[in-house]
Amino acid sequence: MSTATVIKPFLRLSGLGPLVIRPETNFVNVGERTNVTGSKKFARLIKEGNYEEALSVARQQVENGAQVLDVNMDDALLDGVQAMTTFLNLLQSEPDIARIPIMIDSSKFEIIEAGLKCVQGKCIVNSISMKEGEAKFIEQATICQAYGAAVIVMAFDEKGQADTKERKIEICHRAYKILTEQVGFDPQDIIFDPNIFAVATGLEEHNNYGVDFIEATREIMRLMPLTKVSGGVSNLSFSFRGNDHVREAMHSVFLFHAIKAGMGMGIVNAGQLVVYDEIEPELRNLCEDVILNRNNDNNQATEKLIAFAETVKAKGKEEKKDDAWRHTSVEERIKHALVNGITEYIDVDTEEARVKYSKPLEVIEGPLMAGMNVVGDLFGAGKMFLPQVVKSARVMKKSVAWLTPYIEAEKQEASNAPTILLATVKGDVHDIGKNIVGVVLGCNGYNIIDLGVMVPTDKILDTAQKENVDIIGLSGLITPSLDEMVNVAHEMKRRGMKQPLLIGGATTSRMHTAVKIAPEYNEGVVHVLDASRSVTVAGSLLSKEQKTDFLDTIKTEYTTLAEDFFNRRTVKEYIPLETARTQKTAINWNEFQPSTPQFTGIKQFKSVPIAELRPYIDWTPFFIAWELHGKYPAILADGVVGKEATKLFNDANALLDTVIKENWLDATGVIGFWEANSNGADTVVVKDGAKKVNLEFLRQQIKKAAGQPNLSLADFICPESEGKKDHIGAFSVTIHGIDAPIKKFEAAHDDYNKIMLQALADRLAEAFAEYLHAQVRTKWWGYVKEEKLSNEELIKEKYVGIRPAPGYPACPDHTEKYKLFDLLGGEATTNIQLTESLAMYPASSVCGWYFSHPQSQYFGVGKIQQDQLNDYTVRKESTTEIMTKWLRPILE
Repeated sequence: MSTATVIKPFLRLSGLGPLVIRPETNFVNVGERTNVTGSKKFARLIKEGNYEEALSVARQQVENGAQVLDVNMDDALLDGVQAMTTFLNLLQSEPDIARIPIMIDSSKFEIIEAGLKCVQGKCIVNSISMKEGEAKFIEQATICQAYGAAVIVMAFDEKGQADTKERKIEICHRAYKILTEQVGFDPQDIIFDPNIFAVATGLEEHNNYGVDFIEATREIMRLMPLTKVSGGVSNLSFSFRGNDHVREAMHSVFLFHAIKAGMGMGIVNAGQLVVYDEIEPELRNLCEDVILNRNNDNNQATEKLIAFAETVKAKGKEEKKDDAWRHTSVEERIKHALVNGITEYIDVDTEEARVKYSKPLEVIEGPLMAGMNVVGDLFGAGKMFLPQVVKSARVMKKSVAWLTPYIEAEKQEASNAPTILLATVKGDVHDIGKNIVGVVLGCNGYNIIDLGVMVPTDKILDTAQKENVDIIGLSGLITPSLDEMVNVAHEMKRRGMKQPLLIGGATTSRMHTAVKIAPEYNEGVVHVLDASRSVTVAGSLLSKEQKTDFLDTIKTEYTTLAEDFFNRRTVKEYIPLETARTQKTAINWNEFQPSTPQFTGIKQFKSVPIAELRPYIDWTPFFIAWELHGKYPAILADGVVGKEATKLFNDANALLDTVIKENWLDATGVIGFWEANSNGADTVVVKDGAKKVNLEFLRQQIKKAAGQPNLSLADFICPESEGKKDHIGAFSVTIHGIDAPIKKFEAAHDDYNKIMLQALADRLAEAFAEYLHAQVRTKWWGYVKEEKLSNEELIKEKYVGIRPAPGYPACPDHTEKYKLFDLLGGEATTNIQLTESLAMYPASSVCGWYFSHPQSQYFGVGKIQQDQLNDYTVRKESTTEIMTKWLRPILE
């Protein structure tokens, strides 16, 4: 009997021809240009329906050596199922392309399934994961298996993405057992993507990400030897965006070690890889130190690679400072450094003081606190301003960082000062104000625990109890944060907590605190208007002599405010919704011909130069963020704050120069236009291709003087009954790239530049919105092609048309943001994520609608009645409970 041929369990893929990935197979390159999110050319061709030419992109990938072809049709303007089906069916008839296997790539499983019906041979599905739980994972895996596909499994489960070696192995092993034991997958048909994250960010907990991936790969291949490991290599070097020389070297060094550990395939631009042995030795060693996290105590390896990267960019000029003050005593030098925010010599001076004093703690309690007391006194007296205080905090932090190892060596506590916990509540991503408050309180001797943004109630309160903090401070910018603060107060009462609760943030107010939050908690709830008040409030709350009288005064004040609020509610008169609709904005549609935009659908703006946005910056809110009040440019000559405002302005522009020169930030935007008509009431019907989207707008219900309209944004779109085709537009803009420099500033204890960059990013996002709106008016929609407005006129909104944002006074329902983002293509095109409270991340993001009618105007809906809420929930196909939650602040 002849010996049967043994088919070894290798990953076997095929198009018209086979691709067998054996142990000796080299790294498998995946051609990624047939991806509408990664190739502008391919996306354009697909959107134009030019599938024949789109095939040339695929052909070029094959000719350039791609062994697998990634195909992705995730675009809001596309019918993804139809596009995937059409393209793959055409591709299968091209033997020179169809000879290699296909990777069907989509975030929507319906598109993946459509692709599975088209391909011949054996393909790869990219990707499935357990982020929605095991049941959904098994369901999707079973479908993939039924079509005979191999699968890429992301290291992602119900808790989130795996970031450590242990989590990567745990999730992959769990997925492996489910696939092999429950679904019946062959191990060789499973490819794991254990997540490649950025290293050299300046944050020590990120330093081991490269090692974690490499070691996880090694262990995955040991535990599950027939599987494969893949990954997106470019993520590794995100911190060095704009420096291709360093990035290419990092990718080559990483792959050298990752492939040795068992990484068999991945998405990487092979044309930009350098040969490992040809990388200059110094750079190669620096890359290995960072990627393998060796010689990296206190981020030494990271700092050396950053320094090398700077030399590549030919950067660096040192400034000379006046050093006359250097000839005084060490105590005077430390005080001078603190008051003037000078960091250059603080390490040297701190060390001199440490040697002089018997214990390092005495340096903190002595010259450092003495200097900060001077800062506090000057700030309290209005002789120093917030930007200067933040600079002082930077000096203090660097000095304490120098002393900390010596203090810990003596096993002493750094400080017995009271501890204040600060957090931005769940669903909210804004933290500039919170950061400023933390700096000011820290400068006044308090220990600060900052939990960051989007912090759940349980984490806030668990930490507060574990650390036995003295005060809890909550921050929030968006209206849903107000309800979250109420929830925190309620939970504090349920737990029997005793710490006072501070409330702050742009949407908060004394009135809301008095009416909604204070009644939920009896141990002290205080609204803090700004950072300068926080010191006084904290001091009163923590003083045994002052606390009782202070809280009694606050309680009396808040009780009066609440009574006034409820009494005033009966004064205003409101009208029924149907009556309000009869009093809508009077527009003569017979005499108005709506303008037609240059296109319908969306248009993306990627990597818009920051230099082009700079002229559109409105600087007044920038100064307000720093608690310097006055309009720009007059504030620069103000008799009180002018000198410091000018210094701040100069520092901001110097940092902005660096941002532009070194490409720190990336501006991404998208605009869209669609046919639209109103229904004559409060609904705008938008035609998005073959589907219709109903935008629901609220209407003013307060009783007005005769002839005054009860406004709704729907009034400014031509009613369908007029027989004219009108349009509505939408936009989103965001500023990416802030995280890496922010982490560097944090690592350097540089709160001043950290807050400065956050404030600038917010201003740039608003400037981007202004920049795009100007282009919309004069070019893309073109309803005022001749517009010539100065930046001052733009700030004063002298233009025709408006761009109201969901969640703001004219359209206060945040949930309409879902429709806006869906129309714009979702996260794939906007590069913005929506939190559960519908805040936008990155925080420096702006979105809104475009209205072109000359009579369109900004306004506030104000309070609404129950009849409108009921009607609104029916129109939105929602429940009264859900809409009440979102509209509670305006429900009368």
